[in-house]
Amino acid sequence: MNLYLTSGTVDYLLRFKEKQPEETMVLMANNESALLVHETDGDSVFNEPRKYEVIDSSGSLDQEGFAVLNNIPVTDEGRPLFEDRFLNRPRLIENEPGFVAIRVLRPLSSNTYIILTVWENEGAFENWQKSKAYEKAHKNRGTKAGIDGAKPKIFESASYVTKYYINE
Repeated sequence: MNLYLTSGTVDYLLRFKEKQPEETMVLMANNESALLVHETDGDSVFNEPRKYEVIDSSGSLDQEGFAVLNNIPVTDEGRPLFEDRFLNRPRLIENEPGFVAIRVLRPLSSNTYIILTVWENEGAFENWQKSKAYEKAHKNRGTKAGIDGAKPKIFESASYVTKYYINE
């Protein structure tokens, strides 16, 4: 499965999406930007997409909710360890109230992986951040046992989070 991203104005992306009713697309927006997500087994219909391979997924991308994209720049030598950690995760997030979907995205034209989660609403995401499951998933962060303390160096630079509302 592939996932493609493109950016633009809400109006432009909405018109583009409406011209492709047979494609699985989700429009996401926040106060600064808009993003159109295209999930498919085939090629993208976007002219210049950011390209990703879905290496792990659960749930379906819906037409409403709250999306969180954790953008994580990973070194070439760190890719195998990074992917192994995510492919062998305990999968506790899937049991959290308000969880809708997750996509672990391997970049095909950059070094930045994306962990995309979708929640019923922003409150469900915030509640997960306060949960035991979140605490367990991140308990080794900043330690030698954590992925960020591993050798070889896994991260190219600091990760960053973008948040969007999905509301058709």
